[in-house]
Amino acid sequence: MDWNRIKTIFIITFLILDVYLLFQFMKARDANKYELITEASFEDKLKADEIQYDELPKTPIKEQYISAKPKVFTKGDTAKLKGQTVSLKDPNTMLNVTLDKPLSVGSKFEPSELNTFLKENVLYGDHYLFWEKNDKKGTITYYEAFENIPLYKNINGMITFNLNEDNQIVSYQQTYLEGIEKISAKEEILSPLKALETLHQKGLLKPKSKITKIELGYSTLIQLTASQVLAPTWRIVVNDKENLFVNAFEGQIIQFDNDGKSKVE
Repeated sequence: MDWNRIKTIFIITFLILDVYLLFQFMKARDANKYELITEASFEDKLKADEIQYDELPKTPIKEQYISAKPKVFTKGDTAKLKGQTVSLKDPNTMLNVTLDKPLSVGSKFEPSELNTFLKENVLYGDHYLFWEKNDKKGTITYYEAFENIPLYKNINGMITFNLNEDNQIVSYQQTYLEGIEKISAKEEILSPLKALETLHQKGLLKPKSKITKIELGYSTLIQLTASQVLAPTWRIVVNDKENLFVNAFEGQIIQFDNDGKSKVE
């Protein structure tokens, strides 16, 4: 057996392997450099447009798709609501509730004002997060949350409180999503900066605007009769008033109509 020849073959093999590994390392390093250059370049664009933002949420983050189904309320559910007159709307997925005694709220409403009422007088009340108070419509809106993460603009998981002229809650409508579960393996989501870049490329971030909030939630991806699939979604708030949404997996911009139905761009 020619040991010298075998030794030479091993040496050549290891050299080839070393060259290959070095190539892969350089390729990965260059990709990282390119990504850093790209991010730096985009940050320069934001500065040039005088678009301000505070510290971004930490990344990388991994998330999953979730599924849920609308709850069908029963007479047993409505019997738990004391001091309230309840009617069910077929197919019994929405509660229409009138308070026997109106509930006053402050003219400068703070969500904490309703914490006790939600917990003690509303079915699953502690599963909802405040969304907005609309003075023109005379409403206060809450959306359901999963693991304290909001389900954006979801008409199947929301509470709408109705106010009278004296700033009192007189009634509310409620829907609720149940059986929420994770249905996919964890995947890395887009960074907040990438979500901002998507909006900037589409001209949705105007010069001299300020990003006042960035948070992660879920929005409906697929709506079926008996269930729905929701995807992780970045919510970007501009100037404390405009809400923009980006699918955190695919990067599409999400638009909602008045009925809470979504479409992607």
